[in-house]
Amino acid sequence: MEVTWWGHATCTIEDSGVRVLTDPLFVRRFAHLRRRRGEVPPPEAAVAEVVLVSHLHSDHLHLPSLARLAPGSRLIVPSGAVAAVPGLRMLRRVRRLHVTEVRPGDTVRIGEVRVRAVPALHDGRRLPVGPHRSPALGYVVEGEARTYFAGDTGLFDAMADEVGPVDVALLPVGGWGPYLGHSHLDPVRAAEALARLAPRSAVPVHYGTYWPIGLDAVRPHEFHAPGDEFVRHAAKRAPEVAVHLLGHGERVRPEAGR
Repeated sequence: MEVTWWGHATCTIEDSGVRVLTDPLFVRRFAHLRRRRGEVPPPEAAVAEVVLVSHLHSDHLHLPSLARLAPGSRLIVPSGAVAAVPGLRMLRRVRRLHVTEVRPGDTVRIGEVRVRAVPALHDGRRLPVGPHRSPALGYVVEGEARTYFAGDTGLFDAMADEVGPVDVALLPVGGWGPYLGHSHLDPVRAAEALARLAPRSAVPVHYGTYWPIGLDAVRPHEFHAPGDEFVRHAAKRAPEVAVHLLGHGERVRPEAGR
């Protein structure tokens, strides 16, 4: 099993011969955000048997990035996503993407891998003023290892029970702006989540990639520091977990066997 972090929440999980891509974001700039660190992922990053979308925010469900997927790719999205995001219907028709909508507890099998949707504590709407049509999700990819991709989430009491036993945790530890609400994990809350989940390995994601244009000097430590802070707090709260701090485009084969 191997994990590649491409930046933000975009990762490739390779397990049992299946490539799983999470929340693809393949642009240098969109809306009010620009990529401040790391190159835009290369074309091979878009190659996957299945793509997981955690929720409908445009930095996680990014239609131009999904348009880079190979025709016929499998796309798993939260229930109600197709109705809430009309562009998904176009991609399904033009790119012949096979779109499957899921809710927490649903499972989808792709080859030797099973993908299970789990709850997340986050606003899953497409727009801040839009209707609540779709839940925010995390996913557990089960093959030779059990890998938890949290998407965007806050810390919630039932997290360990809902996610279940996992070997590897891909946890968000920051964001794309200088302020995080409780529906996100910061380094401290992510370390607490790690202590509750108790995997063998962890990779911090969702930090140090995109930042609002013109705000480079506003709380810059919130952009640069979350990965290192997570490593430090994880060493205190979950010292038995091996934390892999990756650069953009770097990969690791985390310890997964129990």
